[in-house]
Amino acid sequence: MQNIIVAFAKQTDAQNFKSILLRGGFEPAYVCTTGAQVYSAMENLGSGVIVCGFRLGDMQCLELAENMSEYFNILLIASPAKVDEVYLPQNVVYLPTPLKKTDFYSSITMMLEGVKNIRRAKKQKQRFRSKEDDKIITSAKYILMERHNMTEPEAHKYLQKCAMDSGTSLLEMAEMVISLNE
Repeated sequence: MQNIIVAFAKQTDAQNFKSILLRGGFEPAYVCTTGAQVYSAMENLGSGVIVCGFRLGDMQCLELAENMSEYFNILLIASPAKVDEVYLPQNVVYLPTPLKKTDFYSSITMMLEGVKNIRRAKKQKQRFRSKEDDKIITSAKYILMERHNMTEPEAHKYLQKCAMDSGTSLLEMAEMVISLNE
């Protein structure tokens, strides 16, 4: 399953695009008819591509584009008449109808790769901690070592596990340990 959300106002349109994607080797994670459903799907996925029409059940795709994570892009499928007079944000790629499957598949591939690169770059940037961050983590380890008679590697491993289990960063978990100690 890939991080693709298919969103069209009509369920039949959404199912048709899901079928087209499946034939092209892509497996959409969600099929939605409203913007609210798309926002929920985005929270579950974290990053990806939204294939949608100009209008959803409760909003236009432009409203969706304004309020979504930087880790998502929209592939807008619409007639030129609907899009001619509209400014499209940077996170929206437009393909006019009638649609060519090769253009559609190559656009999806390119967009998925772009989103993956954005996440990779952000992750690389997060790997480098400042000295202040290292001090906070070290302080949390010392608290754990004193209170629970842990060694430094055990305290570090404990912080990592708690961070992974709660879906937070190591730094955030260290800050929580320190705040609980005060």
